Amino acid sequence: MVYSLTYRRPPYVDSSRESLSSEKTGRSVGESTLAESQDTAVNFGIPEALSFDRIIDGGTCPPCTTRDFMNYLIYIEHAAENLQFFLWHKDYTKRFHLLPANEQKLAPVWTVEQAEAQILAMKDNPNPMKTISPEVAAVFKGSDFAAPKITVVETGKGNPFNTPPITPNTGERESIAPSEYPWSDSGSTVRSGFKASHDKKAAEAFDSADVKLQPFTIQPFRKEISRIIATYVADGAPRQLNLSSKERAALLHALAVTTHPTAFRQVIHTVEWALRHQAHQNFIRWTICNGNRPRVIFARGLGIAGIVGGILAAVLIVLSNAGRGWRVLSAIGFGIGIATLVAAWKGMCVVLHGMHHRHLRPWELFAEGDDASSAMEMKKDSFDSLGSSNSYEDQPWVAKYEKRNLIRKVFDREVWIQEPALRQIQDTIFLQAVLGSLVLTAICVGIFVALPKGRYY
Repeated sequence: MVYSLTYRRPPYVDSSRESLSSEKTGRSVGESTLAESQDTAVNFGIPEALSFDRIIDGGTCPPCTTRDFMNYLIYIEHAAENLQFFLWHKDYTKRFHLLPANEQKLAPVWTVEQAEAQILAMKDNPNPMKTISPEVAAVFKGSDFAAPKITVVETGKGNPFNTPPITPNTGERESIAPSEYPWSDSGSTVRSGFKASHDKKAAEAFDSADVKLQPFTIQPFRKEISRIIATYVADGAPRQLNLSSKERAALLHALAVTTHPTAFRQVIHTVEWALRHQAHQNFIRWTICNGNRPRVIFARGLGIAGIVGGILAAVLIVLSNAGRGWRVLSAIGFGIGIATLVAAWKGMCVVLHGMHHRHLRPWELFAEGDDASSAMEMKKDSFDSLGSSNSYEDQPWVAKYEKRNLIRKVFDREVWIQEPALRQIQDTIFLQAVLGSLVLTAICVGIFVALPKGRYY
Protein backbone atom coordinates (compact mmCIF):
# COMPACT_ATOMS: atom_id res chain seq x y z
CA MET A 1 0.00 0.00 0.00
CA VAL A 2 1.30 3.45 -0.93
CA TYR A 3 0.22 7.04 -0.45
CA SER A 4 -1.02 9.28 -3.26
CA LEU A 5 1.18 9.44 -6.33
CA THR A 6 1.25 13.22 -5.88
CA TYR A 7 2.94 12.79 -2.49
CA ARG A 8 5.94 15.04 -1.81
CA ARG A 9 8.34 14.53 1.05
CA PRO A 10 8.47 17.33 3.64
CA PRO A 11 10.48 20.35 2.47
CA TYR A 12 13.46 21.49 4.50
CA VAL A 13 12.59 24.27 6.96
CA ASP A 14 15.25 26.75 7.99
CA SER A 15 15.44 27.57 11.70
CA SER A 16 14.43 31.21 11.34
CA ARG A 17 13.21 32.95 14.47
CA GLU A 18 11.45 35.60 12.39
CA SER A 19 9.23 33.10 10.58
CA LEU A 20 8.41 31.22 13.76
CA SER A 21 7.62 34.37 15.73
CA SER A 22 5.33 35.77 13.03
CA GLU A 23 3.35 32.54 12.73
CA LYS A 24 2.90 31.74 16.40
CA THR A 25 1.84 35.20 17.56
CA GLY A 26 -1.47 35.21 19.39
CA ARG A 27 -1.96 31.46 19.59
CA SER A 28 -1.69 29.20 22.55
CA VAL A 29 -0.14 25.75 22.48
CA GLY A 30 -3.20 24.01 23.84
CA GLU A 31 -5.51 25.53 21.26
CA SER A 32 -3.38 24.70 18.22
CA THR A 33 -2.07 21.21 18.94
CA LEU A 34 -4.80 19.26 17.11
CA ALA A 35 -4.92 21.69 14.20
CA GLU A 36 -1.15 21.55 13.87
CA SER A 37 -1.16 17.75 13.74
CA GLN A 38 -3.78 17.73 10.98
CA ASP A 39 -2.02 20.53 9.10
CA THR A 40 1.26 18.63 9.28
CA ALA A 41 -0.30 15.46 7.89
CA VAL A 42 -2.05 17.21 5.02
CA ASN A 43 0.32 19.97 3.92
CA PHE A 44 3.81 18.89 4.94
CA GLY A 45 3.91 15.31 3.61
CA ILE A 46 3.91 13.75 7.08
CA PRO A 47 1.27 11.07 7.73
CA GLU A 48 -0.63 11.02 11.00
CA ALA A 49 1.23 7.85 12.01
CA LEU A 50 4.45 9.91 12.14
CA SER A 51 3.00 13.03 13.74
CA PHE A 52 4.89 14.90 16.42
CA ASP A 53 2.51 13.79 19.19
CA ARG A 54 2.73 10.16 18.05
CA ILE A 55 6.54 10.22 18.24
CA ILE A 56 6.64 11.94 21.64
CA ASP A 57 4.06 9.53 23.09
CA GLY A 58 6.11 6.50 22.00
CA GLY A 59 3.70 5.30 19.32
CA THR A 60 6.30 4.79 16.60
CA CYS A 61 8.98 2.22 15.79
CA PRO A 62 12.67 2.70 14.83
CA PRO A 63 13.95 4.75 13.17
CA CYS A 64 11.19 7.22 14.12
CA THR A 65 11.18 6.95 17.91
CA THR A 66 11.77 9.70 20.47
CA ARG A 67 15.31 8.36 20.84
CA ASP A 68 15.93 8.73 17.09
CA PHE A 69 14.41 12.22 17.17
CA MET A 70 16.78 13.16 20.01
CA ASN A 71 19.80 11.75 18.16
CA TYR A 72 18.87 13.73 15.05
CA LEU A 73 18.63 16.95 17.04
CA ILE A 74 22.00 16.29 18.71
CA TYR A 75 24.09 15.12 15.75
CA ILE A 76 22.39 16.67 12.71
CA GLU A 77 20.46 19.79 13.68
CA HIS A 78 22.44 20.64 16.84
CA ALA A 79 19.34 21.86 18.70
CA ALA A 80 18.52 19.08 21.16
CA GLU A 81 17.93 21.55 24.01
CA ASN A 82 14.45 22.29 22.65
CA LEU A 83 13.31 18.68 22.90
CA GLN A 84 15.06 18.19 26.25
CA PHE A 85 13.33 21.23 27.71
CA PHE A 86 9.99 20.21 26.19
CA LEU A 87 10.18 16.72 27.74
CA TRP A 88 11.17 18.19 31.10
CA HIS A 89 8.26 20.64 31.07
CA LYS A 90 5.81 17.91 30.14
CA ASP A 91 7.04 15.76 33.02
CA TYR A 92 7.20 18.75 35.38
CA THR A 93 3.59 19.68 34.65
CA LYS A 94 2.51 16.12 35.36
CA ARG A 95 4.39 16.03 38.68
CA PHE A 96 3.14 19.47 39.73
CA HIS A 97 -0.51 18.48 39.30
CA LEU A 98 0.10 15.34 41.37
CA LEU A 99 0.95 17.51 44.39
CA PRO A 100 -1.62 17.95 47.17
CA ALA A 101 -3.94 20.90 46.65
CA ASN A 102 -2.51 22.84 49.60
CA GLU A 103 1.01 22.69 48.10
CA GLN A 104 -0.20 23.69 44.64
CA LYS A 105 -1.77 26.83 46.10
CA LEU A 106 1.66 27.98 47.28
CA ALA A 107 2.58 28.53 43.61
CA PRO A 108 -0.19 30.64 42.02
CA VAL A 109 -1.10 30.39 38.36
CA TRP A 110 0.72 32.88 36.12
CA THR A 111 -2.22 34.24 34.13
CA VAL A 112 -2.23 35.57 30.60
CA GLU A 113 -3.13 39.01 31.94
CA GLN A 114 -0.05 39.01 34.16
CA ALA A 115 2.14 37.97 31.25
CA GLU A 116 0.75 40.72 29.01
CA ALA A 117 1.19 43.28 31.77
CA GLN A 118 4.80 42.20 32.17
CA ILE A 119 5.43 42.59 28.43
CA LEU A 120 3.97 46.11 28.50
CA ALA A 121 6.15 46.99 31.47
CA MET A 122 9.22 45.73 29.61
CA LYS A 123 8.35 47.93 26.61
CA ASP A 124 8.33 50.96 28.92
CA ASN A 125 11.79 49.92 30.19
CA PRO A 126 13.56 48.41 27.16
CA ASN A 127 17.02 48.50 28.77
CA PRO A 128 16.93 46.47 31.97
CA MET A 129 19.83 46.68 34.41
CA LYS A 130 22.74 44.41 33.53
CA THR A 131 24.80 42.53 36.03
CA ILE A 132 28.37 43.72 36.56
CA SER A 133 30.85 41.51 38.37
CA PRO A 134 32.72 42.88 41.40
CA GLU A 135 36.03 42.85 39.47
CA VAL A 136 34.64 45.01 36.66
CA ALA A 137 32.97 47.34 39.15
CA ALA A 138 36.30 47.84 40.93
CA VAL A 139 38.07 48.71 37.66
CA PHE A 140 35.57 51.39 36.67
CA LYS A 141 35.10 52.77 40.17
CA GLY A 142 35.74 56.50 40.24
CA SER A 143 36.00 56.80 36.45
CA ASP A 144 33.68 58.40 33.91
CA PHE A 145 32.51 54.93 32.90
CA ALA A 146 31.20 54.10 36.36
CA ALA A 147 27.44 53.62 36.32
CA PRO A 148 25.46 55.58 38.87
CA LYS A 149 23.96 52.37 40.10
CA ILE A 150 25.71 49.03 39.68
CA THR A 151 24.23 45.71 40.62
CA VAL A 152 26.94 43.46 42.03
CA VAL A 153 26.31 39.74 42.37
CA GLU A 154 27.38 38.67 45.82
CA THR A 155 28.21 35.04 46.40
CA GLY A 156 28.64 35.16 50.12
CA LYS A 157 26.39 34.10 52.92
CA GLY A 158 23.97 36.95 52.22
CA ASN A 159 22.81 35.26 49.04
CA PRO A 160 19.76 33.15 49.89
CA PHE A 161 20.51 30.83 46.94
CA ASN A 162 23.71 29.52 48.51
CA THR A 163 22.12 27.82 51.50
CA PRO A 164 18.42 27.44 50.76
CA PRO A 165 16.32 25.90 53.53
CA ILE A 166 14.58 22.62 52.88
CA THR A 167 11.02 22.92 51.68
CA PRO A 168 8.71 21.66 54.44
CA ASN A 169 6.72 18.48 53.90
CA THR A 170 8.20 17.80 50.45
CA GLY A 171 10.83 15.23 51.35
CA GLU A 172 12.86 14.42 48.25
CA ARG A 173 10.15 15.27 45.77
CA GLU A 174 12.39 17.67 43.88
CA SER A 175 15.20 15.20 43.32
CA ILE A 176 13.28 11.95 43.03
CA ALA A 177 10.13 12.19 40.95
CA PRO A 178 8.25 9.63 38.86
CA SER A 179 8.82 10.00 35.16
CA GLU A 180 7.68 8.18 32.05
CA TYR A 181 10.88 8.96 30.14
CA PRO A 182 13.75 6.50 29.79
CA TRP A 183 17.34 6.81 30.92
CA SER A 184 16.51 8.94 33.96
CA ASP A 185 18.48 8.11 37.07
CA SER A 186 16.55 7.14 40.20
CA GLY A 187 13.28 7.39 38.31
CA SER A 188 13.64 11.12 37.69
CA THR A 189 14.32 13.48 34.84
CA VAL A 190 16.32 15.58 37.32
CA ARG A 191 19.56 14.02 38.44
CA SER A 192 20.47 14.52 42.09
CA GLY A 193 24.16 14.51 41.12
CA PHE A 194 23.98 17.84 39.36
CA LYS A 195 27.23 19.45 40.52
CA ALA A 196 27.15 22.85 38.81
CA SER A 197 26.65 25.97 40.89
CA HIS A 198 23.10 26.38 39.66
CA ASP A 199 22.08 28.61 42.58
CA LYS A 200 24.74 31.19 41.69
CA LYS A 201 23.89 31.06 37.97
CA ALA A 202 20.18 31.43 38.71
CA ALA A 203 20.87 34.43 40.95
CA GLU A 204 22.98 36.05 38.24
CA ALA A 205 20.21 35.46 35.69
CA PHE A 206 17.64 37.15 37.93
CA ASP A 207 19.98 40.07 38.59
CA SER A 208 20.71 40.53 34.89
CA ALA A 209 16.96 40.88 34.27
CA ASP A 210 16.69 43.35 37.19
CA VAL A 211 14.46 40.93 39.11
CA LYS A 212 14.44 41.07 42.89
CA LEU A 213 13.95 37.46 43.83
CA GLN A 214 12.75 36.59 47.30
CA PRO A 215 13.62 33.19 48.80
CA PHE A 216 10.25 31.54 48.14
CA THR A 217 11.50 28.24 49.50
CA ILE A 218 8.02 27.27 50.58
CA GLN A 219 6.95 26.99 46.95
CA PRO A 220 7.22 23.48 45.51
CA PHE A 221 10.10 22.64 43.19
CA ARG A 222 11.92 25.94 43.77
CA LYS A 223 15.32 24.21 43.77
CA GLU A 224 14.49 22.44 40.54
CA ILE A 225 13.46 25.71 38.91
CA SER A 226 16.83 27.20 39.88
CA ARG A 227 18.56 24.28 38.16
CA ILE A 228 16.43 24.71 35.05
CA ILE A 229 17.29 28.41 34.89
CA ALA A 230 20.99 27.59 35.19
CA THR A 231 20.74 24.91 32.48
CA TYR A 232 18.40 26.44 29.88
CA VAL A 233 17.76 30.14 30.56
CA ALA A 234 20.86 31.87 31.94
CA ASP A 235 23.39 33.40 29.56
CA GLY A 236 26.11 30.87 28.81
CA ALA A 237 24.02 27.95 30.10
CA PRO A 238 25.13 24.51 28.83
CA ARG A 239 21.79 24.04 27.04
CA GLN A 240 20.77 27.64 26.53
CA LEU A 241 17.49 27.99 24.65
CA ASN A 242 17.33 30.25 21.62
CA LEU A 243 15.18 32.91 23.30
CA SER A 244 14.99 36.61 22.66
CA SER A 245 16.02 38.96 25.46
CA LYS A 246 12.37 39.89 26.04
CA GLU A 247 11.29 36.26 26.28
CA ARG A 248 14.10 35.50 28.73
CA ALA A 249 13.34 38.53 30.89
CA ALA A 250 9.59 37.80 30.90
CA LEU A 251 10.25 34.21 31.96
CA LEU A 252 12.54 35.26 34.80
CA HIS A 253 9.98 37.77 36.06
CA ALA A 254 7.34 35.03 36.08
CA LEU A 255 9.62 32.52 37.83
CA ALA A 256 10.43 35.11 40.48
CA VAL A 257 6.77 35.05 41.49
CA THR A 258 5.73 31.41 41.07
CA THR A 259 6.91 27.92 40.21
CA HIS A 260 3.62 27.03 38.55
CA PRO A 261 4.04 25.42 35.08
CA THR A 262 2.09 28.32 33.54
CA ALA A 263 5.11 30.55 34.21
CA PHE A 264 6.71 28.83 31.19
CA ARG A 265 3.69 29.45 28.94
CA GLN A 266 5.34 31.78 26.45
CA VAL A 267 8.67 29.95 26.33
CA ILE A 268 7.17 26.48 26.00
CA HIS A 269 4.99 27.81 23.19
CA THR A 270 8.07 29.05 21.32
CA VAL A 271 9.94 25.78 21.93
CA GLU A 272 7.03 23.54 20.93
CA TRP A 273 6.32 25.57 17.80
CA ALA A 274 9.93 25.20 16.71
CA LEU A 275 9.81 21.45 17.38
CA ARG A 276 6.54 20.90 15.52
CA HIS A 277 7.07 23.12 12.49
CA GLN A 278 10.81 22.97 11.99
CA ALA A 279 12.64 20.15 13.79
CA HIS A 280 9.95 17.48 13.35
CA GLN A 281 9.48 18.25 9.67
CA ASN A 282 13.22 18.15 8.99
CA PHE A 283 13.54 14.93 11.03
CA ILE A 284 10.98 13.08 8.90
CA ARG A 285 12.63 14.36 5.71
CA TRP A 286 16.02 13.13 6.96
CA THR A 287 14.63 9.76 8.10
CA ILE A 288 13.17 9.00 4.67
CA CYS A 289 16.75 8.72 3.36
CA ASN A 290 17.70 5.07 3.79
CA GLY A 291 21.39 5.44 2.93
CA ASN A 292 24.28 7.50 4.23
CA ARG A 293 25.71 10.31 2.11
CA PRO A 294 28.46 8.23 0.40
CA ARG A 295 25.88 5.57 -0.54
CA VAL A 296 23.46 8.14 -1.94
CA ILE A 297 26.21 9.79 -4.00
CA PHE A 298 27.24 6.33 -5.22
CA ALA A 299 23.62 5.62 -6.21
CA ARG A 300 23.43 8.90 -8.11
CA GLY A 301 26.60 7.94 -9.95
CA LEU A 302 25.09 4.60 -10.92
CA GLY A 303 21.96 6.33 -12.16
CA ILE A 304 23.95 8.71 -14.33
CA ALA A 305 26.06 5.80 -15.60
CA GLY A 306 22.89 3.90 -16.56
CA ILE A 307 21.53 6.88 -18.49
CA VAL A 308 24.86 7.38 -20.27
CA GLY A 309 24.95 3.67 -21.09
CA GLY A 310 21.46 3.86 -22.57
CA ILE A 311 22.44 6.85 -24.71
CA LEU A 312 25.60 5.15 -25.98
CA ALA A 313 23.72 1.95 -26.79
CA ALA A 314 21.04 3.88 -28.69
CA VAL A 315 23.60 5.94 -30.63
CA LEU A 316 25.63 2.88 -31.64
CA ILE A 317 22.54 1.04 -32.85
CA VAL A 318 21.31 4.10 -34.78
CA LEU A 319 24.65 4.42 -36.57
CA SER A 320 24.63 0.72 -37.55
CA ASN A 321 22.63 -1.25 -40.10
CA ALA A 322 20.52 -2.90 -37.34
CA GLY A 323 16.76 -2.62 -37.53
CA ARG A 324 14.83 -0.06 -35.55
CA GLY A 325 13.56 -2.71 -33.16
CA TRP A 326 17.03 -3.18 -31.71
CA ARG A 327 17.04 0.39 -30.49
CA VAL A 328 14.48 -0.53 -27.84
CA LEU A 329 17.28 -2.32 -25.97
CA SER A 330 18.53 1.10 -24.85
CA ALA A 331 15.40 1.29 -22.68
CA ILE A 332 17.13 -1.01 -20.19
CA GLY A 333 19.83 1.55 -19.47
CA PHE A 334 17.42 4.47 -19.54
CA GLY A 335 14.87 2.80 -17.26
CA ILE A 336 17.29 1.62 -14.60
CA GLY A 337 19.37 4.77 -14.73
CA ILE A 338 16.49 7.26 -14.48
CA ALA A 339 14.69 5.35 -11.69
CA THR A 340 17.92 5.04 -9.70
CA LEU A 341 18.77 8.71 -10.18
CA VAL A 342 15.31 10.01 -9.23
CA ALA A 343 15.19 7.87 -6.08
CA ALA A 344 18.75 8.84 -5.12
CA TRP A 345 17.92 12.50 -5.63
CA LYS A 346 15.37 12.06 -2.85
CA GLY A 347 17.92 10.35 -0.61
CA MET A 348 16.97 6.73 -1.31
CA CYS A 349 18.99 3.80 -2.56
CA VAL A 350 16.80 1.42 -4.57
CA VAL A 351 18.92 -1.58 -3.59
CA LEU A 352 18.43 -0.90 0.13
CA HIS A 353 14.76 -0.17 -0.49
CA GLY A 354 14.26 -3.54 -2.18
CA MET A 355 15.01 -5.15 1.19
CA HIS A 356 13.41 -2.35 3.24
CA HIS A 357 16.79 -1.80 4.86
CA ARG A 358 18.62 1.34 5.93
CA HIS A 359 22.22 2.10 6.83
CA LEU A 360 23.12 2.34 10.47
CA ARG A 361 23.89 5.88 11.54
CA PRO A 362 27.53 6.65 12.44
CA TRP A 363 26.72 6.83 16.15
CA GLU A 364 24.89 3.49 15.90
CA LEU A 365 27.77 1.66 14.22
CA PHE A 366 29.99 1.78 17.29
CA ALA A 367 27.35 1.14 19.95
CA GLU A 368 28.58 -2.39 20.55
CA GLY A 369 31.66 -4.00 22.02
CA ASP A 370 34.17 -1.69 23.69
CA ASP A 371 32.09 1.40 23.07
CA ALA A 372 28.88 0.00 24.56
CA SER A 373 29.37 1.73 27.90
CA SER A 374 30.14 5.11 26.33
CA ALA A 375 27.13 4.78 24.06
CA MET A 376 24.97 4.02 27.07
CA GLU A 377 26.23 7.11 28.85
CA MET A 378 25.56 9.14 25.72
CA LYS A 379 21.94 7.97 25.66
CA LYS A 380 21.49 8.72 29.36
CA ASP A 381 22.92 12.22 29.06
CA SER A 382 20.69 13.15 26.13
CA PHE A 383 17.53 12.39 28.13
CA ASP A 384 18.87 13.87 31.36
CA SER A 385 17.07 17.18 31.77
CA LEU A 386 19.93 18.66 33.76
CA GLY A 387 22.88 17.12 31.98
CA SER A 388 25.88 18.80 30.44
CA SER A 389 26.04 20.44 27.04
CA ASN A 390 25.08 18.50 23.94
CA SER A 391 28.59 18.55 22.47
CA TYR A 392 29.61 15.22 20.93
CA GLU A 393 32.95 16.00 19.25
CA ASP A 394 34.87 14.10 21.92
CA GLN A 395 32.82 10.91 21.64
CA PRO A 396 34.83 7.86 20.46
CA TRP A 397 32.73 7.11 17.38
CA VAL A 398 33.53 10.47 15.74
CA ALA A 399 37.23 9.72 15.24
CA LYS A 400 36.55 6.09 14.31
CA TYR A 401 34.03 7.01 11.63
CA GLU A 402 36.36 9.62 10.14
CA LYS A 403 39.06 6.94 9.76
CA ARG A 404 36.63 4.58 8.02
CA ASN A 405 37.51 4.26 4.33
CA LEU A 406 35.07 5.34 1.65
CA ILE A 407 34.28 1.83 0.39
CA ARG A 408 33.25 0.68 3.87
CA LYS A 409 31.03 3.75 4.23
CA VAL A 410 29.28 2.97 0.94
CA PHE A 411 28.65 -0.63 2.02
CA ASP A 412 28.07 -0.03 5.74
CA ARG A 413 26.02 -2.32 7.90
CA GLU A 414 22.27 -2.34 7.34
CA VAL A 415 19.22 -2.85 9.51
CA TRP A 416 15.56 -3.49 8.73
CA ILE A 417 13.18 -0.51 8.89
CA GLN A 418 10.58 -1.34 11.53
CA GLU A 419 8.24 1.64 11.15
CA PRO A 420 5.40 0.72 8.72
CA ALA A 421 4.50 4.33 7.89
CA LEU A 422 8.10 5.08 6.88
CA ARG A 423 8.23 2.00 4.64
CA GLN A 424 4.98 3.17 3.07
CA ILE A 425 6.46 6.60 2.30
CA GLN A 426 9.52 4.98 0.74
CA ASP A 427 7.33 2.66 -1.33
CA THR A 428 5.49 5.72 -2.64
CA ILE A 429 8.72 7.50 -3.59
CA PHE A 430 10.03 4.34 -5.28
CA LEU A 431 6.81 3.95 -7.27
CA GLN A 432 7.01 7.61 -8.31
CA ALA A 433 10.59 7.04 -9.47
CA VAL A 434 9.61 3.97 -11.49
CA LEU A 435 6.61 5.67 -13.14
CA GLY A 436 8.67 8.76 -13.92
CA SER A 437 11.37 6.53 -15.36
CA LEU A 438 8.87 4.75 -17.61
CA VAL A 439 7.59 8.03 -19.02
CA LEU A 440 11.04 9.53 -19.62
CA THR A 441 12.37 6.24 -21.01
CA ALA A 442 9.50 6.05 -23.50
CA ILE A 443 10.23 9.58 -24.67
CA CYS A 444 13.98 8.99 -25.03
CA VAL A 445 13.60 5.64 -26.81
CA GLY A 446 10.92 7.10 -29.07
CA ILE A 447 13.28 9.85 -30.19
CA PHE A 448 16.05 7.37 -31.05
CA VAL A 449 13.64 5.01 -32.83
CA ALA A 450 12.44 7.85 -35.04
CA LEU A 451 15.97 8.63 -36.26
CA PRO A 452 17.03 7.19 -39.67
CA LYS A 453 19.74 4.55 -39.94
CA GLY A 454 23.33 5.70 -40.12
CA ARG A 455 24.55 2.61 -42.02
CA TYR A 456 28.16 3.27 -41.01
CA TYR A 457 28.81 -0.39 -40.23
